[in-house]
Amino acid sequence: MQIQFTARHCEIGPELRAFVQTRIERLEKFASDIHGVHVVLTQERHRHLAEITMRLNHHDVVVKEEHDDPRAALELAADRVEQHVRRFKEKRVEHRRGEGAKTVNGVDATPDDDAPDED
Repeated sequence: MQIQFTARHCEIGPELRAFVQTRIERLEKFASDIHGVHVVLTQERHRHLAEITMRLNHHDVVVKEEHDDPRAALELAADRVEQHVRRFKEKRVEHRRGEGAKTVNGVDATPDDDAPDED
């Protein structure tokens, strides 16, 4: 996976690059079809804006976060990207399973109409 970094009006140090790279690489367990990631860090006055754009098959995830600390802004953005990718994976898995395969803890969650009522 290719990760591109862009810094506007600031610098991205090697420790910050390594931090973002490890966070993004963790997402490969949720989506194996990640084609590329573009991380943009912008400083405007006293705040830092972090934007992460992730390209997947037939889907793009774009997240923007801001904070006073550049590491915190990147961490917030990485958390939101992880939430999006997890949600997208759940949708893909549910779509593959179909309507009849809904279970709760391995037990069929659909009501059984043939079962007699116990009174």
